[in-house]
Amino acid sequence: MEAARGKTPKKPAVKKGFPRNLKEPVGVYCRVRPLSFPDQECSCIEVISSTTVQFHPPEGYYKVNRTGNDKETQYSFKQVFGSYTTQQELFDTVAKPLVDDLIHGKNGLLFTYGVTGSGKTHTMTGSPGEAGLLPRCLKMIFNSIGPYQAKRYVFKSNDRNSMEIQCEVDALLERQKREATPNPKTPSAKRQVDPDFADIINVQECCKVDQVDEDCVYGVFVSYIEIYNNYIYDLLEEVPFDPIKTRLPQSKILREDKNHNMYVAGCTQVEVKSTEEAFEVFWRGQTKRRIANTHLNQESSRSHSVFNIKLVKAPLDADGDNVLQEKEHIMVSQLFLVDLAGSERTNRTKAEGNRLREAGNINQSLMKLRTCMEILRENQMYGMNKMVPYRDSKLTHLFKNYFDGEGKVRMIVCVNPKTTDYEENLQVMRFAEVTQEVEVTRAVDKTTYGLLSGRRFRNQIRGGLIGDALVSEVGLQSFPPLPLCEILDINDEQTLPRLIESLEKRHQLRQMMTDEFTRQANAFSALLQEFENAVRNKENYSQGQLSEKERLISGQNLEIERLEKKNKTLEHKVEILEKTASIYEKDKRNLQQELETQNQQLQRHISEQCRLETRLQGMVAEMTTKWQKECDRRVAATQLEMQNQLWVKDEKLKQLKAIVTEPKMEKPQRPSRERDRVQDKAARRSASASPANAPPIGVRRRRSRSAGERWVDHKPASNVHNETVMQPQVARAITVSVPSEKALAKCEKYMLTHQELASDGEIETKLIKGDVYKTRGGGQAVQFTGIETLKQQSPGGNRKRSSSAAAALAQPDGLESELTDVETRCSMAVEMRAGSQLGPGYQHHAQPKRKKP
Repeated sequence: MEAARGKTPKKPAVKKGFPRNLKEPVGVYCRVRPLSFPDQECSCIEVISSTTVQFHPPEGYYKVNRTGNDKETQYSFKQVFGSYTTQQELFDTVAKPLVDDLIHGKNGLLFTYGVTGSGKTHTMTGSPGEAGLLPRCLKMIFNSIGPYQAKRYVFKSNDRNSMEIQCEVDALLERQKREATPNPKTPSAKRQVDPDFADIINVQECCKVDQVDEDCVYGVFVSYIEIYNNYIYDLLEEVPFDPIKTRLPQSKILREDKNHNMYVAGCTQVEVKSTEEAFEVFWRGQTKRRIANTHLNQESSRSHSVFNIKLVKAPLDADGDNVLQEKEHIMVSQLFLVDLAGSERTNRTKAEGNRLREAGNINQSLMKLRTCMEILRENQMYGMNKMVPYRDSKLTHLFKNYFDGEGKVRMIVCVNPKTTDYEENLQVMRFAEVTQEVEVTRAVDKTTYGLLSGRRFRNQIRGGLIGDALVSEVGLQSFPPLPLCEILDINDEQTLPRLIESLEKRHQLRQMMTDEFTRQANAFSALLQEFENAVRNKENYSQGQLSEKERLISGQNLEIERLEKKNKTLEHKVEILEKTASIYEKDKRNLQQELETQNQQLQRHISEQCRLETRLQGMVAEMTTKWQKECDRRVAATQLEMQNQLWVKDEKLKQLKAIVTEPKMEKPQRPSRERDRVQDKAARRSASASPANAPPIGVRRRRSRSAGERWVDHKPASNVHNETVMQPQVARAITVSVPSEKALAKCEKYMLTHQELASDGEIETKLIKGDVYKTRGGGQAVQFTGIETLKQQSPGGNRKRSSSAAAALAQPDGLESELTDVETRCSMAVEMRAGSQLGPGYQHHAQPKRKKP
């Protein structure tokens, strides 16, 4: 049920001859109120043309309220009325066309909108000496239909928003009954005008509608309600006075009639016959309207007032004497004049309690009106079918038929150019812009009744007095002249008989002419009646044909509407499909890009795998070559060690054989210690006198296994010359203090001379050797293969002799073993010790580190 409340009711069926393609936007006008004190106040609104106003923000507005530069905004309207516009000029432009449509059977809605104190009530009601739109509308209505008004109570309203027709007898009885029982709700035409509003309804300009149907009678009914806190109250309802218990007015409800039009159920409708009576009814309801004193306005309207002028129109019969009693021939049109309560901000009005609640309800109802306008504009501009929330507010629910296409809608936006109202005026302008874009269906003239025009004055032309006068005039012109009627003699007996005879002839001639005229008139009446019947038949036939055409057009319009709806639905589906296709295309592009990215990553991964495989193959080949060389080196070292061992064994065997085979000789004398000391000094003196790098003379050198290869002899600058007999020398070597890539590129071998202190305080020299390899990046790498250690010892007496040396001393001098030969012992020391713990992967500083591939 909640969802059904907010749903827009179904529009009424299309009437015959009602074109659906005639639409016009809501007419929005702007009226600028003059400043109360032009010399003291500053205006923020400027009228720059007849259709445009420009807003100037007050000084410091954007600094206080928002950021950004000062901006001047322009708003366009159908017409702009400046501060010096008169009430008559405003009425001629805005309200006069609505009154003209009202008399021709079309509905209209006119409401004023703006902030509190912008001049809405002055525009609608007026002030002494300046009648507003409402009294001018009433004046124009009664000036136009005054001679053609029906007698009071011929038209009678019912509770179903329709009118009934009473015959003359019933209307007379009801008039007598009402006159016998005075009813304060029914004004009297004999009552004097109330001086409170006499100056307001005093309109000097005489306005009337040019074309009024004279063959119809009219009746005017007025009603006056207010919408207060979203409740509807009847301002014309008379509450019986109860001194004991005060009775509050009851709120009214909205209902829908058979034509789907909204109306206030139980609302008082008063029939009026003049402008004074109608405005007296309005003034009586105005005294009951809720107004209050606020910080911005001493008489601020706290409710929306709605004054309804209902015009009832019914045709005369064929004779033009009485009103047609058929109810379907009654035509009812309405003009709503709405004075909306002013929108206001509570922080400016300083409202509290009831005033605060009233302001909240006013702003809420105006917000609902704006929401309905915005949704209507979206539905019309974009072909949407959003639900318009008419039922959220009594104001929008009452006038929903007008926004759906039941009549003309006009709005007058009233603005106060004071700088203090700048913010509220901007909101009003934005709402006016939205309203101008809403289109309503244009109302057209309704179908006629199929009766001849001029029925009201037909009997006057046929009257007997007019016929006798015509006959007398014609007879006097054709009668013979009368004889002389002068009697000069009392005995004259001829003059009177001649006069009598002449008068009798004239009488007979007149009687004959009268009979002839009556006969001709009857014949003419018969012919005229036949002609009227023929014309009526033709009109009925034409009306039938027109009705048939209208039904055909209506069916075509319905088919067009169905096709338009189907077209909109298909366009909407196409739009949805296009959006879906665009989304799919976008997803497809994204997926393709992602696929391409994945393919590129896969290709890079495959390339990387290929590079890694190639690199691994190169590393495997390199490691295979390296370990092949290492194996060859180790095999060669092992063979060399075995050869050395064999050589040592052979030497021992030779010495042993020599000892065994040679004859014994005398035991040599032990040399004295003095002689040994002298020999030691001489040896040291000869060692110090020889160059550091030159080998001692007569020392037998052992040929290097790498004599055909070039070496890089790395001797750091921090090394100390030990001045020993044994000095390492390598042929075809490049001696450097710091190894360089250029030197390594020219050589195949590498040797580092490293010195450190031994545990006995002597300098210990290590020769770290390695092979030079070319890397895959174009550089050079050194792989260490062995270390040779050189030590120096003093030849003093503290040195311990080996057992073989002691045995040699015991032998004679000529039979000294080769083991005591210095050259043999040095050449054995130079050789690398087999089975060394050092292997591939050691750097020149002798720290183990695995070479990276």
